[in-house]
Amino acid sequence: MKILLVEDDLALSDVVSFTLRRAGFEVIPAYDGAAAIAAWEASQPALVVLDLNLPKQDGFTVCRHIRSQSQTPIIILSVRSGDDVIVRALELGADDYIVKPFSPAQLVARIRAVLRRAGASAASGVLERGGWTLDPARHEVRWVGGEPVHLTGLETRLLEALMLNAGAVLTADALIQAVWGVEGGSRTMLKQLVYRLRAKLEAAGGGEIIETVPGVGYAFPA
Repeated sequence: MKILLVEDDLALSDVVSFTLRRAGFEVIPAYDGAAAIAAWEASQPALVVLDLNLPKQDGFTVCRHIRSQSQTPIIILSVRSGDDVIVRALELGADDYIVKPFSPAQLVARIRAVLRRAGASAASGVLERGGWTLDPARHEVRWVGGEPVHLTGLETRLLEALMLNAGAVLTADALIQAVWGVEGGSRTMLKQLVYRLRAKLEAAGGGEIIETVPGVGYAFPA
């Protein structure tokens, strides 16, 4: 399985490449943003590990380009740890965010978790709840009589978890595990994700649909 590794620190790139190859992945290295886009278009990898601070074109630009054309999973690997940077990356469609320094074993675990979730979403069937229709494979949701609304991978997994448990309250921890897995995610990231998903659903014409249950979590109406 091909992994595109975009990292301009050559020493770190070598270390990560070695780790990923030992885990059974084929690694395609790229050392700047322009080379990353060219490599992605040429190789169509299963997943992209992407630094943000890159020469020529930064990681945000690369993420935006890939996400405009594909749902290829993207994991950001960056020294930048501010909430604003993490939120921006997730809003652009990144599937996970790992802050340097990091554990190589954790990186491999997070890659495998993201790939599992991507495979599960592609295999999931269409869900219909309360006037909403969610197609996880196409990353689209539609309010009855409306136009389809595109969702990011994270937004799709969040809405899928809520719709599968319509009428029940899901705790924040349960949703974090459903969206990011046990190795990633936080309550701050979940709050931002709920905010963005709510905005898309409200704009689609369904009104305020995700209920916040203070001190517990979130719910989708039955």
